[in-house]
Amino acid sequence: MRTNRLFLQGVAVAAFLCLTGSLAFGQATRTWVSGVGDDANPCSRTAPCKTFAGAISKTAVGGEIDVLDPGGFGAVTITKSISIEAVGVVAGVLVSGTNGIVVNAPAGVVVLRGLTFEGLGTGLSGVLFQAGSALYVEDCTINSFQTGINITPSSGQSHVFISDTVVQNNSNDGILFAPSASASVSGTLKKVRAENNGAAGVEADGSYPANADLILESTTSANNATGIFSMGVYAKINLSNVAVFDNAIGLLPLSGNIVSFGNNQITDNGTDGSPTKTITQQ
Repeated sequence: MRTNRLFLQGVAVAAFLCLTGSLAFGQATRTWVSGVGDDANPCSRTAPCKTFAGAISKTAVGGEIDVLDPGGFGAVTITKSISIEAVGVVAGVLVSGTNGIVVNAPAGVVVLRGLTFEGLGTGLSGVLFQAGSALYVEDCTINSFQTGINITPSSGQSHVFISDTVVQNNSNDGILFAPSASASVSGTLKKVRAENNGAAGVEADGSYPANADLILESTTSANNATGIFSMGVYAKINLSNVAVFDNAIGLLPLSGNIVSFGNNQITDNGTDGSPTKTITQQ
């Protein structure tokens, strides 16, 4: 009897290992999508998937989805650390009446690189960040949503890095940092263009205990209702080499803080506005 039990235990362990091995085998560290792919494929380079949503379930935590050739790859919700990258090709996320990419990945690190988002005037947010340790948006274009990039964590500490990116023609804000509850979020924007948005080009909202702390470097905010908007005593926006022009209002600190390093161009707005503090450079 003891021998039989040991044999059955061995069979059970072997079956479990086979099962977990097959599950692990089903997710790759790098997957691929193509405009002529199929989501029934394994998302390999020679048999790519059609959409980001189809590829994400076949991509391991910390893995990467790469775009092989031009196409529209659809909306997706990200719940784990992952990178979605398009280098040298047009990778579109075209949506109507919904969000483009939603990031809800507590403790996750997400990278979005080289993507073009089109909201057709009815899209909600091009990128909606609800939870995560860090978000990187690099070399992207976001057009015609309600809000281009919408940062709304409700807990924990998050870091958002946006670079070489254009947010334009959105009906509300181009880029909005609006943490709630006990969330703390820091943002670094470098070589970003926020243009022709119906509300603010860049906005930070912070009401205790939530807080938003942004650094804008070599960034342009133009032709918006408000160029730079800081609302709430726990909202702070630091400006260095920033150009703010042709907005109805240039700088608007509404109980919030806008700190200038004295090397910015705030000009030709309906009302230029003033920073709450200027730090003179030596």
